[in-house]
Amino acid sequence: MNLRHLEMRLERLEGFERPIARLEQYQTPAPVAARLLHHAAMQGAIEGRRVCDIGCGTGILACGAALLGASAVAGVDIDPAAIDVAHRNARALGVSVEFLVADIRDPTVDRTRLACDTVVMNPPFGAQKAHADRPFIDRALDLADVVYGIFNEGSTPFVAAYTEGRAAIEEVIRCAFPLRRTFAHHRKERVDITVEVIHLRRI
Repeated sequence: MNLRHLEMRLERLEGFERPIARLEQYQTPAPVAARLLHHAAMQGAIEGRRVCDIGCGTGILACGAALLGASAVAGVDIDPAAIDVAHRNARALGVSVEFLVADIRDPTVDRTRLACDTVVMNPPFGAQKAHADRPFIDRALDLADVVYGIFNEGSTPFVAAYTEGRAAIEEVIRCAFPLRRTFAHHRKERVDITVEVIHLRRI
């Protein structure tokens, strides 16, 4: 599946019904999700691989990985309402994804259900709570050798320092992230920010 076709399929998916500000529930834009997934697929990290989307929200990355031929896909999120939407999105695309309601920060979370070769994620950027992305990075490197994550622009030095001795940054892809008005404190209908898709490999 080419990049444009993937993007078109993902654009049809539902977003959050009642997004929660403290969880930074912004819908991952289809162009960003498609670019991450297509790039990972071109590098052999999706097709025939077990993929886990942590902090999956409404499941756009998980569903996209299933569309691209992952052998098994799991998605985990703390919000049951988001998981309900993720189930509907998977059904709409006709793909099989195992979704789990759980807090990835919980050390007792069922690791067997999240076992994977590749993690894909769009963790919180830390706008509501500083360092909110750290538990996601930790869990991702705990689960897989290969990680693709979406981070706020300028995060690469932090990610490199935080994962030193645990992972190496293979590459960084910068792309536009159209942030649509989601919460009451947002004054504009849309703000275009730049994000970094960071590819990590566990060492």
